Amino acid sequence: MRDFSLPDYYINRELSWVAFNERVLEEAANRQNPLFERLKFIAITSSNFDEFFMVRVAGLKDQVKAGLSKPDNKSGMTPKEQLAAISERTHAVMNKLFDVLKHQITPELEQAGIRFVKAHQLCAEQQAFMRDYFHHHLFPVLTPLAVDASHPFPLLLNKSLNLAVLLENPQEEDEGPLFAVVQVPAVVPRFLQLPSPAGEAHFMLLEEVIKEHIESLFQGYTIRETSPFRITRNADLTIDEDETEDLLEAIQQELKKRKMGEPVILAIDSSMSDFLAATLQDWLELEDADVYRMDGPLDPSFFFKFYALPGYDHLRFEEYVPQPPKELQGVTNIFEAIRQKDLLLHHPYESFDPVIQFVQQAAEDPGVLAIKQTLYRVSGDSPIVKALLRAAENGKQVTVLLEIKARFDEENNIVWAKALEKAGCHVIYGIVGLKTHGKITLVVRAEQDGIRRYVHLSTGNYNDRTARVYTDLGMLTAREEFGIDASHFFNHLTGYSQPPYWKAITTAPVGLRETFLQLIEQETANRLAGKPARIIAKMNALTDKRIMEALYKASCAGVEIDLIIRGICCLRPGIAGVSENIRVISIVGRFLEHSRIYYFLNGGEERIFLASADWMTRNMVARVELLFPVYQENLKERIKQILDIMLSDDAKARMLLPDGTYINVVSNKPAPLNSQLYFLEEACLSAIGKKFDAAPHHLEPHLPLPE
Repeated sequence: MRDFSLPDYYINRELSWVAFNERVLEEAANRQNPLFERLKFIAITSSNFDEFFMVRVAGLKDQVKAGLSKPDNKSGMTPKEQLAAISERTHAVMNKLFDVLKHQITPELEQAGIRFVKAHQLCAEQQAFMRDYFHHHLFPVLTPLAVDASHPFPLLLNKSLNLAVLLENPQEEDEGPLFAVVQVPAVVPRFLQLPSPAGEAHFMLLEEVIKEHIESLFQGYTIRETSPFRITRNADLTIDEDETEDLLEAIQQELKKRKMGEPVILAIDSSMSDFLAATLQDWLELEDADVYRMDGPLDPSFFFKFYALPGYDHLRFEEYVPQPPKELQGVTNIFEAIRQKDLLLHHPYESFDPVIQFVQQAAEDPGVLAIKQTLYRVSGDSPIVKALLRAAENGKQVTVLLEIKARFDEENNIVWAKALEKAGCHVIYGIVGLKTHGKITLVVRAEQDGIRRYVHLSTGNYNDRTARVYTDLGMLTAREEFGIDASHFFNHLTGYSQPPYWKAITTAPVGLRETFLQLIEQETANRLAGKPARIIAKMNALTDKRIMEALYKASCAGVEIDLIIRGICCLRPGIAGVSENIRVISIVGRFLEHSRIYYFLNGGEERIFLASADWMTRNMVARVELLFPVYQENLKERIKQILDIMLSDDAKARMLLPDGTYINVVSNKPAPLNSQLYFLEEACLSAIGKKFDAAPHHLEPHLPLPE
């Protein structure tokens, strides 16, 4: 039997992540996207790289500092080798980002009358406006920080934007150059809108305004150079949960440290002198590879706010209002609708409101005895949490498993946790050593024929805001097996009990990987026995080696495998004798693909599952996850159609090649199929009772990868 563990069969996780952001950046360069949407893709790419440096790169640096040289278990690369490869790729991607911004997007902004101007480009009226703004709004909040023998280099906040100032004292010419830092205040908008000619809008970045008036902060000194820089620090939390008596307090303490972690990279303006750059690099103790010269505004994530400026709807996607699901139109009592049949919700095409209403009605319904829910990421003004607070006030028994270790949402979750506790809810902060990532709500209701349990399960978070931009699938059901499993699930997490025997669901960290392996191996056995075999899986990322080895084995047996993976994919498709029957595509478009769907042909008796989990090792062993089957035939048909449309996407899909690169799927149709646009139009027509007429595809086989 072939050895499927060879490093040549796998793509490094970190490099695959960089490749994903290259695909996001392609959307910024895509002139078919509205101009402000392209700016938003620039901001998304920049923000993604911030998190990558703060967590993944920081973690590799920690390994190197600790003297660890163990290769990763897939690609066989050591931490040092990974850092070198990452540096080479990320420098290239960041250069491309600023090239797209400078040479493609900026000229088109100017054609639209939108200009980012420098001080020397201002007319007299704009200069007076800028000067007045600086002295009345900026100057009072600025703090120049000298750096010398008595003033050590300041501990600057993570991701803060600063100005490095090189200056001289004319009274002490032999003293040599002096150094100072001015932090660009984060409490003030990053861009200043100036008085502008008719039909135009001129803006100036805050750092340019400060730079132009820097002498007023250092009166009596000669300014030699002023240049922006930005430090990204290690922001991963380190908590010994076994030794921590109060997890909430421990996380609050760690959050304070996050702002002051070890420097990971230094971003500087491309015009900064070598002397000033070397000075900063030396103070921060960074390598040459950790310094990024950027030909454009540092931290372009500010375009998120610029994107939202009023008056530019014509430069954004036409606003889309998620549609009410056809099955729930006119329904006043959601429990009656769920009792009749299972309901599938496809977000953001269909509204998230039914999920909110499910909890809100439960909070007010006199027959509801208890509500139990897991929360991973919720919005800052969450109607779900407000409904839970209301339920507690109404005397319902409310239990919330709120994961306060959800990375970069810890502070928001801590606020909600305290509010829920204060209202009388039972709040569990998570499980020691695990993150609770499964999405489930259980409502226990007293009815005429006895106690009935209603359950909502989902691939996505209970977040009303992200539900408008993330694609997810949720199911509402009153099936007895799901209700029993839901009760056992919460009892297992909140009390003391061994993992129960599940009637329908499967959970991690016990059983999920084994279930997936059994499902994949069954397809392999079916194919070898001459039975129909097929695997289709849609997820955010694929990193688990045991699952990839099982997929390779299935491919060698002749099982046709289609993977729709938005982000990281460590599997190499198209390798002769290993993975020539595996096809991998990634769809990057207007919405963030987030749903997890798993389809197995199973000899003709199809099995379809939805899950909170990707095929990542962390989902299998380090998280509490949920996998749940779809039983109702019309829902299974609908999910098959969703997969079919996505596999037929030749507008936003990219195909993964054996060498780890992606190419656009080539369209042979007059009008390429954009799956996200298809689902938008389908939801709108369904809401008014019309069927979307599209050519049937019926999960047809796909051509092999090009040689």
